Amino acid sequence: MKIMVVGGGGREHAIIKKIKENPEVTEIFALPGNGGMAKVATLVSIGATDIDGIVNFAKENGIDYAVVAPDDPLVLGCVDRLEEIGIPCFGPRANAAIIEGSKVFSKNLMKKYNIPTAKYEVFSDMEKALSYLDTAPIPTVIKADGLALGKGVIIAFTLEEAKDAVKSMMLDKAFGKSGDNIVIEEFLEGPEVSVLAFTDGKTVKPMVSSMDHKRIGDNDTGLNTGGMGTIAPNPYYTKEVADRCMKEIFLPTINAMNEEGRTFKGCLYFGLMITKDGPKVIEYNCRFGDPETQVVLPLLESDLLTVMKAVTEEKLAETEVKFSPKSACCVITASKGYPTAYEKGYEITFTDEALAATFVAGAKEENGKLVTWGGRVTGTTAVADTLEAAIKEAYRLSDGVKFEGAYRRSDIGKRALQAK
Repeated sequence: MKIMVVGGGGREHAIIKKIKENPEVTEIFALPGNGGMAKVATLVSIGATDIDGIVNFAKENGIDYAVVAPDDPLVLGCVDRLEEIGIPCFGPRANAAIIEGSKVFSKNLMKKYNIPTAKYEVFSDMEKALSYLDTAPIPTVIKADGLALGKGVIIAFTLEEAKDAVKSMMLDKAFGKSGDNIVIEEFLEGPEVSVLAFTDGKTVKPMVSSMDHKRIGDNDTGLNTGGMGTIAPNPYYTKEVADRCMKEIFLPTINAMNEEGRTFKGCLYFGLMITKDGPKVIEYNCRFGDPETQVVLPLLESDLLTVMKAVTEEKLAETEVKFSPKSACCVITASKGYPTAYEKGYEITFTDEALAATFVAGAKEENGKLVTWGGRVTGTTAVADTLEAAIKEAYRLSDGVKFEGAYRRSDIGKRALQAK
């Protein structure tokens, strides 16, 4: 089988490594991939949002199955276009990917179908939004409606911060058209949990839960990032919470999308907050999370490609999805200055052990060397019998990833250990 994976980050590296375990796979193409994936996939320099280029490549190269991993091409209808030329895909069609593509859509969906989430108001007029903030409870959460590389959410702890966030999105266009509409949302408190779930539009099979660490600094300080590390499973996600989520959130969401004529097939990501009133949805993503994928897939014991094809063929109910009872930890190594300005082009070196355990995200090959080319450069994952052991091993291995200005948080998993 010839497989095509659209995307170029650590998430895609993790997906490719797992798919490669299937003996039927003869070749994997990564569009565009990155230099760190060259040993496991054939890199094709077609961007993830070049839908025409992706479709033409798939047609000309006899692709048997495609995985569209990032949010942008999903929202742009990459799956729709590939299915039109007869190529089966893993990932939702554009009319279902809107669940991430528009926060206004997803909030209104939850309200309509009584899916627990934070109270909110939607604004397309900046002055009205600023006036509303004068009476809104603080802290509050400001969200750009559209896609913003995981950075379009600002938690404001003062009225001034809240107003600055609104102006940044609506006046300064910090996130382009994504900030034309905004959501101002109630600030929820409690442990955060990420749950990725396979769904074929009828059946939902959640993956092992995880905990992301979004802030750049230790003890969750500083700016939000795309994620500085993850652990799995999340100790706050107990069986009781999981049962409630299935009944109150997961199945109702799938049913709501079906009711709206937007059947969701693929990986649906539930960003949850376990509040004193029970679990509530913070956000939906229409795809595998990054870096959550880097701890979830190493724990998957079932064959990933078999599960993906079952989703496409709507046979998930009869397909086993089994996870290891072990724990995993992923530590991100980032460029100095991320998530704002950072330099790139520094050579990356690995010990053999670190290379085997690392998913590469922000890097490219230059003159036969792998060099930094992004903010989050690598994610190094360890699996062990206990969470404590997985954390310790992930840090030991990540020490073997070196480049000038390399930065990593020193406390990934600390919150999770305190919960035990």
